[in-house]
Amino acid sequence: MRVLVVTAVPAERDAVLRGAGATATEATEVPVPGGRTAHHAVRPPLTVDALAAGVGPAAAAAATAAALTAAELGDAPYGLVVSAGIGGGFAPAPLGSVVVAEAIVAADLGAETPDGFAAVTELGFGTVEHLPEPALVRAVAEATGAVRGAVLTVSTVTGSAGRAAELLRRHPGAAAEAMEGFGVAEAAAAHGVPVLEVRAVSNAVGPRDRAAWRIGEALDALAGAFRDLTPALATWKEASR
Repeated sequence: MRVLVVTAVPAERDAVLRGAGATATEATEVPVPGGRTAHHAVRPPLTVDALAAGVGPAAAAAATAAALTAAELGDAPYGLVVSAGIGGGFAPAPLGSVVVAEAIVAADLGAETPDGFAAVTELGFGTVEHLPEPALVRAVAEATGAVRGAVLTVSTVTGSAGRAAELLRRHPGAAAEAMEGFGVAEAAAAHGVPVLEVRAVSNAVGPRDRAAWRIGEALDALAGAFRDLTPALATWKEASR
């Protein structure tokens, strides 16, 4: 099975490749329309293309759509798309833990109203949520020891206790916050490809305190997750046939 893994930045991509058994310099480079390059690694029974798409849902959606289209035109379509990287964690996801998304949610796509925030679905159009296949989520969580919950996609990273509390009020099942998952999921849905989101927690969602971030630890956790989830993806693929 071919798997497209979309990260925001090269450091996250390289962690994914380490987990898949290849460094960025060892992996084969694969051109992607739009001037990007995916790094191709083989870890039987999977082949993994890791793509650093840029920060934010728009960049993630554009790069994912381009890669999926190119794969389809080349008669080598992907069987799964994974949004991956580090992110902020809500309790009970501590620093260094891994989160797998039961729901991929656009947490700030909507409008401010006199009565508070209204998601676009409340305004009568659009969608704000994609649900990965439960069997896939369960298999990956069991293989990696990940926390399961909603992963919120935001365009502005939370930097205050008040904003964190508001997000949890609106999304009580949230386990993590990041910036790309919903964009990746939108592109995957448009192409009819299953989607998953995997995040390693580098910081707590709340007041912005860079001194408390554990980016290296989170990248190591991300690499470990991709080392451990390969058998789970293979089993899920066989069961879904």
